[in-house]
Amino acid sequence: MGLLDAGISKHNVVITSVDNVLNWARLSSLWPMGFGLACCAIEMMATNASNYDLERFGIFPRSSPRQSDLMIVAGTVTMKMAERVIRLYEQMPEPRYVLSMGSCSNCGGPYWEHGYHVLKGVDRVIPVDVYVPGCPPRPESLIGGLMKIQELIRMEQIGISRAEALKKLAEKSSDPQQVIERDRQVVRA
Repeated sequence: MGLLDAGISKHNVVITSVDNVLNWARLSSLWPMGFGLACCAIEMMATNASNYDLERFGIFPRSSPRQSDLMIVAGTVTMKMAERVIRLYEQMPEPRYVLSMGSCSNCGGPYWEHGYHVLKGVDRVIPVDVYVPGCPPRPESLIGGLMKIQELIRMEQIGISRAEALKKLAEKSSDPQQVIERDRQVVRA
C-alpha cells in the first residue's frame, strides 16, 4: 500500500488546492503534436517507441493540432514552412506549450549561415517554452525537456501569467555545476 492509499484509507479526506488538482491533471496527460521536419524527427519517433515508453509519463502523441496542448518542433524550419508552423500553433487550444528540439529549430543549426531560406530559430515566429539542444538530441534529452514542460505546468496558477510561472521555474532550478561541486564537497568531507 502506498503513502497516498494509507492517507486516504484512514480518514477518507484529501486536502489540496484547485491549482494543484488542475495542474496535476494537465501535466499527467500531455498530448504533444509532433512536427518533425528533419533528422530530429527520427529521435522524436524513437522517444515515442517502446524503448522509452513516454506513455508512462502520460504523454500520448496526437496528429491533430486541435487535440494537442504541446507542439514539438523538431528540425530545420525554413521561411516557407514558418507560416505553416504559425498556422498549426494558432489551431492549438489554450493553454498550449512549445518545445523546440535540436539545433536547427533552436537557432538555425549549421544551415542558417549559408542559406537565406532557413529561419534562425523557431522562436522568431512562435513563443518557445523549452529548448532541447543537440544535433540531433538523444531521446533522453527530449524526455528531460518534456519533464521541464511538466515542471512549468506544475508551477502555473490560475491567477498568474505564463511569464510569471517561467520566472518562478527559473528561480527554482539550480545550476548543474553548483550541484556537482556541492556533491564533490560532501564526498570529500
